[in-house]
Amino acid sequence: MTEGARIGDLALYRRLAAELRPYWRGIAGILLLSFAATPLSLLTPLPLKIAVDTVLGSQPVPDFLAPLLPGTASKTVLLIAAAALLALVTVLTYSFALGLSLLRTYTGEKLTLSFRAKLFHRAQQLSFDYHDRKGTLDAVYRIQNDATALQGFAISGVVPLFANAVTLLAMIVVTARIDALLAIVALAICPVLYLLLSFSRRSVRPRWAELKAAESAAMGVVHEVLAALRTVKSFNREEQEAERFIGRAGKLVTGNVQVALIESGFDLLIGLTIALGTAAVLMIGVWHVQAGVLSLGSLLLVMGYLAQLYKPLETISRQVTKLQSYIASAERACALLDSLADVPQRPSARPLRRASGRISFEHVSFAYGAERVLDDISFEIAAGTAVRIVGRTGAGKTTMMNLLARFYDPTRGHILLDGTDLRDYRVDDLRRQFALVLQEPVLFSTTIGENIRYARSDATQQEIIAAAKAANAHDFIARLPEGYDTPVGERGLTLSGGERQRISLARAFLKDAPILILDEPTSAVDAGTEAAIIESIDRLITARTSFLIAHRPSAIRHCDMIIHIEGGRLVGIGPAAATGFPARVAAEASAH
Repeated sequence: MTEGARIGDLALYRRLAAELRPYWRGIAGILLLSFAATPLSLLTPLPLKIAVDTVLGSQPVPDFLAPLLPGTASKTVLLIAAAALLALVTVLTYSFALGLSLLRTYTGEKLTLSFRAKLFHRAQQLSFDYHDRKGTLDAVYRIQNDATALQGFAISGVVPLFANAVTLLAMIVVTARIDALLAIVALAICPVLYLLLSFSRRSVRPRWAELKAAESAAMGVVHEVLAALRTVKSFNREEQEAERFIGRAGKLVTGNVQVALIESGFDLLIGLTIALGTAAVLMIGVWHVQAGVLSLGSLLLVMGYLAQLYKPLETISRQVTKLQSYIASAERACALLDSLADVPQRPSARPLRRASGRISFEHVSFAYGAERVLDDISFEIAAGTAVRIVGRTGAGKTTMMNLLARFYDPTRGHILLDGTDLRDYRVDDLRRQFALVLQEPVLFSTTIGENIRYARSDATQQEIIAAAKAANAHDFIARLPEGYDTPVGERGLTLSGGERQRISLARAFLKDAPILILDEPTSAVDAGTEAAIIESIDRLITARTSFLIAHRPSAIRHCDMIIHIEGGRLVGIGPAAATGFPARVAAEASAH
């Protein structure tokens, strides 16, 4: 069962209707223009009837046209009138089509933009666990590709269905007024079409859902390989990765062929059904002409209307089948919207302007699924204390900091900031209390200045420069030809690792948060760059509660406390000694 299948058809349609409600004016305009085309389509066969019955035959001019013509109009005048009517109908038809196309495009693009923005906002709120399990490309695909389902569903699906339904009703009324029996015969195919549509919907939609998932998986390989292209090239794995992509994307070939086969099969059945209906009407119509019940012009008029009656029927039948692709994408998009956010905000959450920085862990435990990562961690850190966290790789150091920044909530226990549980603060206010400097700096594909300003969007140029100077970054930035306006490229790869780290530190200076988390900030730089970074870190941690994860003793010369974590448990905690590691922590570690 797909994600969307759990939503249910009626619930999904209600969701989509709620998304469409703000754009009802545009959708109503599209419907009105579509409806306006109906009387024009009714006029389309009339010039032919006039030419056959009045110009070539002896039938009188249609009543609506008689007042516009001289009482003794010649055959030539009538032929010119028929040609002029045809030209007028054509001009009006294409004018309405132009307006309809522009309004459809504008409304559709606004719908897609709004829905994409909603999905993107939700994707940022989702838990790290969601993105870890599904991969970031899954969310990207839903935002970029599945978001268009709303436009397709409304503009290319529901609106044409309504418009064609109105056209169908109009054609039924007009045809019935000319010959009721022919109208009944023409509509006899409707039950057959309904059965075909029901079977088509059940057959096509699950396959479309599988195709969307397969396409997302194939694009995930592309994203993964291009993001790690240096590694791929260094191991000469290009051919193997191409084969992996073909293996994933190959499923799309089989799936698309199956869907095309099913849809083409239903198109064939629909076409045969309509052909049988047309043949039946033609046979009965000819008998009526031979019996004198119907004129030849009226039969031609009926056949023209029949073509226009069957056209919306055929369109509706095929549109319902095509609609399944949009519905499958809409199910996937709604599944993203329904996914749980990373951490819920309590309705009674309180605001927080600026914390003093006193931190308490009270019997905190945490698990990724069934895997216990932290177990019964308890400690208290006074405001303004610089804390070094040590432990082997995988001990739980980074997880503990993720809990502190409330990227996750503890499985058990409480984390207090200034005596209040983190879950009692507003999430946005809480996140403003932290500045993070990671082992691998995260820069965006914009300028150096904008990357520093990312910490505070209202920062002035002078404040950005001051932050860069504090991070020992100003000198190398000033030497660049474009200075702070220098683009850093994708993920900042046009800069060295040390330069990226100093920009990351400048961002932390600019944010001026009361609590710092530094995760191996010097592990990927050389000794010379490390000295400059350590100097700026010493300035950064002054008068702030700081947590530093680092294996190099040189990276944390001025720590006040050391916390030792091993196997997810607190091994020891104590004041930092002059040698860089307290005897109390060492003794407790040996005992464990």
